[in-house]
Amino acid sequence: MNRRTSARLADVARIAGVSLSTASRALADPRLVHPDTRTRVDDAVRMLGYVAHGAARALASRRSRTIGAVVPTLDNPIFAHSTQALQRALGEAGYTLLLASHDYDAGTELAVTRALVERGVDGLVLVGTDHSPELYQFLARSGVPFELTWALDPDGHHHCIGFSNRLASLRITQHLLSLGHREFAVVSGHTAHNDRARERVAGVRDALAAHRLRLPAHRYMETAFSIASGRSALGALLDRDDAITAVVCGNDLLAFGALLECAARGVGVPAQVSVAGFDDIELAAEVAPPLTTLHIPTTDIGRRAAERLLARLAGKRVPRAEEVPVELVLRASVGPVRKSARRKKG
Repeated sequence: MNRRTSARLADVARIAGVSLSTASRALADPRLVHPDTRTRVDDAVRMLGYVAHGAARALASRRSRTIGAVVPTLDNPIFAHSTQALQRALGEAGYTLLLASHDYDAGTELAVTRALVERGVDGLVLVGTDHSPELYQFLARSGVPFELTWALDPDGHHHCIGFSNRLASLRITQHLLSLGHREFAVVSGHTAHNDRARERVAGVRDALAAHRLRLPAHRYMETAFSIASGRSALGALLDRDDAITAVVCGNDLLAFGALLECAARGVGVPAQVSVAGFDDIELAAEVAPPLTTLHIPTTDIGRRAAERLLARLAGKRVPRAEEVPVELVLRASVGPVRKSARRKKG
């Protein structure tokens, strides 16, 4: 696969009015040059769209046999499992995986992606479709092929492998509605810079709207993706409204926290409140009660992302989008709504 023609370091040096060696030092370690020189070099880089590519410097073939992966976090088991499958598939093909995370910060994501490209990766794997315009522009200038994972690009512009988070969330909400639930609450991860979280909330709202129901603001909370945050969030929601009978959580970690909060309050699950998650991590089947959730084929996403990217690097045609199946897994944390006295707060 031929990369796009790009500006050379010599062009940067010429525009900045410095020597080639000074331009190289300014980019490699800005502390080694005067601040005014660094500013001129940075301005020239932005104007020319220059990308320092490690593979171009090291290999005439411009192939380093490395792939970069940029994930939001490794605290969540779903990303760890998917990344492990990605690394295994790349290793079998003789490639090395370089990994970076950004903790849902767009600026950090751009910085670590740039660093991977400058180290000469042959391709990139990113999570989701929600990336800053600056990142997409940088990737276009670099010419490095990339795969988006865990979601499907709604505009069809980029190669991706994933599923509709919106339809998956709608599906689990429809199941709760079929059991008679009408008093819903949602515990979501932060939706800023996270298309998956936003789409999951949108799926809940879509399912409720189809039944002429809505999700009131006081029954919705965004928080960090962690067990402790899920517990705290549900506690606050139950303090606001004791009529809630169904809680849809943005992922399994939040749902585990919700289960713990219900247990601490003496709220029966599912007798009084049904709790649903998203992802089906290994612990979901082992908690008490076992968690109803959506099973995402995490290893398939990682493996297929590797296979698709390697095929493209070999010059093969790959479908723009590939959808993976999502399965609703019914367990004991969800049950029919029951007519009962309202719970006491606290």
